[in-house]
Amino acid sequence: MTNLIDTIMALIVIITVIIAISIIWPLLIGAAWSPTSKRVVIKMLEMAEVDSSDKLYDLGSGDGRIVAEAARKYHASGIGIEADPIRVIWSIISLRLMGLSNKTRIIWGDLFNQDLSQATVVTVFLWQRTNEKLKEKLQSELKPGARVVSYIWTFSGWTPIAVDKEDRIYLYIIGESDY
Repeated sequence: MTNLIDTIMALIVIITVIIAISIIWPLLIGAAWSPTSKRVVIKMLEMAEVDSSDKLYDLGSGDGRIVAEAARKYHASGIGIEADPIRVIWSIISLRLMGLSNKTRIIWGDLFNQDLSQATVVTVFLWQRTNEKLKEKLQSELKPGARVVSYIWTFSGWTPIAVDKEDRIYLYIIGESDY
């Protein structure tokens, strides 16, 4: 009986640590998970004029909904970068169940440590201070013409090419918006 109680207690500790890490780690690197509505996801992808030739990177991809929609509806390749290991596992399973794993990939890690140079579209729903930290990385790694779509938060000093004021969606184009 003591072994069973010890095992249960160990599992409780492990689960508690995993949950704490999945909450604290994303906060430390720049955003907490807040799911974007499907309506806003579609608006973001439409503003960026995503199509089958695009390689979309969703920074802070959460449950993978933007990556999934880009692959499903627009036939684009999608890569999500997510710090929360639980959401990474959830995303990978969801994308596989939707039959989208051949067009998508989810990377577990810090978005600041990932190479974004292949992206033609980048989507973000991070915090303002995270966007500010991200600006230089986007400018140095993305090719001119790459589209950056931000939900709610802006990139100060950049001029959006298009704005959806109702939903606070901002479209930027590298080489145009950032000068």
